[in-house]
Amino acid sequence: MQKKFNRRQLFKGAAGTAALLAAARIQLPAGAFAQAAGPEVKGTKLGYIALTDSSPLIIAKEKGLFAKYGLPDMVIDKQASWGATRDNIELGEAGGGITGAHILTPMPYLIAAGKITKTKIPMAMLARLNTNGQAISVSKAYADLKVTSDAKSLGDAFRKAKAAGKDIKCAMTFPGGTHDLWIRYWLAANGIDPEKDVSTITVPPPQMVANMKVNTMEAFCVGEPWPSQLVHQDIGYTALTTGELWKDHPEKSLSIRADWAEKNPKATRAMLMAVLEAQQWADKQENKAELCKIVGGRDWFKVPVEDILDRQQGRIDYGLGRKVTVGPESPLVMKFWRDFASYPFQSHELWFLTEDIRWGYLPADTDTKALIAATNREDLWREAAKAIGVADADIPKSTSRGKETFFDGKVFDPADPAAYLKSLAITRV
Repeated sequence: MQKKFNRRQLFKGAAGTAALLAAARIQLPAGAFAQAAGPEVKGTKLGYIALTDSSPLIIAKEKGLFAKYGLPDMVIDKQASWGATRDNIELGEAGGGITGAHILTPMPYLIAAGKITKTKIPMAMLARLNTNGQAISVSKAYADLKVTSDAKSLGDAFRKAKAAGKDIKCAMTFPGGTHDLWIRYWLAANGIDPEKDVSTITVPPPQMVANMKVNTMEAFCVGEPWPSQLVHQDIGYTALTTGELWKDHPEKSLSIRADWAEKNPKATRAMLMAVLEAQQWADKQENKAELCKIVGGRDWFKVPVEDILDRQQGRIDYGLGRKVTVGPESPLVMKFWRDFASYPFQSHELWFLTEDIRWGYLPADTDTKALIAATNREDLWREAAKAIGVADADIPKSTSRGKETFFDGKVFDPADPAAYLKSLAITRV
């Protein structure tokens, strides 16, 4: 590693973007992985939350893929909440915490910007872990409305209940995270202000079902297996899967502290290779039953396999008698590898940052291009993919997936995020 770089320059404006990107590449060049054989360490500790989209980390451990690439001592450590994940990343492995995690995609950027940590901690976004696979659920108290992506009737019911003195609560898993952004988008698109018409609260994923059971909330957004469990326990129903909100949307990511990646470039490569191979395995339909048995077991989620398997295989029981079989190729199904699911498109990072600006989690003058340039390491993904023999056709030609269209007809053009923000009726900007 040749020159040291002051990452505080990241937040001094757009003028420093080119210099920042160049310095980041000097510290951790894409070719660094190929310089010598064997990782610098035998492993490190990564966090995970009990959500199906953490499966690639679990499979990489259970199937010996970390060991295959020289990391036999990898620890995949269960976290109590996304807040705990953040705190342990801030501590780092040296401080008794973790090096990185299966994480809500915007969180590494909020950490790097110092918005949810005491200080700015540079992060390295290595891969997307999945697309799709989350759901917005509604309490059975609103069963008569049979809410779907169209929730205007729910807005009327919420306003009536609030006028009568009820505190209407909608839950997500972490402020500014994916689940928060999905439920806010859905509410706002239906004319429900997520800050004025309802109270948006934070609840850890494994506690969602129990909280709705005791009437703590009217709706929530979280990943599987909790939406399925809610339906199986007849406590509520699925209004929509998030693939209906945005086809093949990005979701969780693998992100680690940049200082660890800079110190251990070969181990970073080995980690990424193992996870990419695990994603390929997890995406095959013939492996779904084994996948669900592994992650649902005592060592990981401790939930019935049936709470995971159906939606993994493309059978969606929304509740209220609405059952849909969409099949493994549907955009409603969680994808780990197909259709570039693993690749961390920089255009997607820009959407998340734009939405965090929309809701006030980031200031309007955030230099999003510089933040993405310093954090998103799609170049390392490309090198790891080639190292495990991924075909050129399965490696995106561009860092942008282009324009994205949402269920309400809104279009996000990565070339003009300001126009997207101006098109939104409910916003904090």
